Amino acid sequence: PAGLNGLQVQNRLVRSATGEGMAGPEGEVNDGHVRLYEALAKGGVGLIISGHTFVKANGKASKGMTGIHKDERIPEWRKLTEAVHAHGGKIVAQLNHAGRQTAPELIGETPLAPSAVLNKANNVTPREATEPEIVELVKCYGDAARRAKAAGFDGVQLHAAHGYLISQFISPYTNKRGDAWGGSPERRMRFLLEAYKSVRQQVGAGYPVMVKLNAEDFIEGGLTVDMSCQIAQALERAGIDAIEISAGMLETASKIVRTNIHSPEQEAYFLPYAERFRRAVRVPLMLVGGIRSRAVMDRILSEGQADFVSLCRPFIREPHLALLLKAGAPKVECISCNQCSSGRRQGALRCMAGPMG
Repeated sequence: PAGLNGLQVQNRLVRSATGEGMAGPEGEVNDGHVRLYEALAKGGVGLIISGHTFVKANGKASKGMTGIHKDERIPEWRKLTEAVHAHGGKIVAQLNHAGRQTAPELIGETPLAPSAVLNKANNVTPREATEPEIVELVKCYGDAARRAKAAGFDGVQLHAAHGYLISQFISPYTNKRGDAWGGSPERRMRFLLEAYKSVRQQVGAGYPVMVKLNAEDFIEGGLTVDMSCQIAQALERAGIDAIEISAGMLETASKIVRTNIHSPEQEAYFLPYAERFRRAVRVPLMLVGGIRSRAVMDRILSEGQADFVSLCRPFIREPHLALLLKAGAPKVECISCNQCSSGRRQGALRCMAGPMG
């Protein structure tokens, strides 16, 4: 068992945020979502992090993404959290805005970002956000957190990784501003810190607020692990409750969800970053990235390299993975083929590699 700002979880296994791809056009949560998360709760995982959910309509990253931008979503989310809690599960909402990582045809307008830097993943150049828009976006994160708490979530996680809006602000590759929101490491991290403050003001001191943070972008001129450790230290001073370590962006997506993980040596490919973060901060760390065997999980936890191990793709194939590991399974069935992303594009999150284990 472990605790996160008063939230007690039954084990140190985390289901990392995984986009479901089956919400309605306004981000509506449906019975398919309820069944998905109920299965995860039945499966015994310590903490579930929801798929990313947009805090403002123009922050929708892809078709089928859920929303938490309106109070109308609260009853839908509450039905889901109640199903999770009925089986003893704990669930956190991941709050996100796509920024430049979306398409005009999806949101009905030109995507906004800290700066008008071409997104090479879809060949779209966003427009630079104005100061009033930035202030409004900060408020959107706080309002979304208020809705999450009202809907029964056990905490929230700010998505500051993978090249989405917060990640765009903290990265020198995507933030070329020369005002109070960019131009130096301190000003680039301001949006994240202000969003955190907005969230904390809405949910209070005793409610878990976490962040998923890029260690680096894997792109020339992007965020580096030295910069990221400085951000982690600032977040720790501000009162963040946990940091989940990841890396990469859509333009370097192949390095986020890597394939061909066949041996322990190929697992936990972001572990070197955790070692850097561990020296920089004392806040609880969650490590994601290709963790596939019980032996590697046990080593990470027993040696204190991270406080929680976080998995995404394996839970798509085996929602009851925690129970299997507890019963003695040596490793997950997931073969890291990434075909689950094809299933999500077809309207439902599922393993495409064969019968579910």
